[in-house]
Amino acid sequence: MDSFIGIRFKKETAKRFQEFSRTHFKSHTEAIATMLDFFFYNEISPKEKLGPTGRTIEASIKKRINAVIAIMRDMEKTQTKPTVAMIESLFQTETPAKKPLILEKKFIEEKKEVRFQEKRNHNNEL
Repeated sequence: MDSFIGIRFKKETAKRFQEFSRTHFKSHTEAIATMLDFFFYNEISPKEKLGPTGRTIEASIKKRINAVIAIMRDMEKTQTKPTVAMIESLFQTETPAKKPLILEKKFIEEKKEVRFQEKRNHNNEL
């Protein structure tokens, strides 16, 4: 069996460590060993700040995403939809009514009604 050694801590710190150790590890020794390994392998000091937390990063990303969405909606309203409408109007094909050019007059032969005819019968009969 391994031998133990006593280390003196303030009561508040010892209580916090015991609560943390019970929730995450099987024994206090395992908790301390894991913490020391973490700092040793990652070559960081416990006094260093690791940067923003996950919540602050998430909040800033959400703000940026909302800003990008707002920019895209504005672009859609002011640029994309009007441009698409103009391009569609250019590609719509309507057959224009053919009008004859007014370069020369065309004479159209029309059948005129004959009002008077000669008698075909020489006997003066109709």
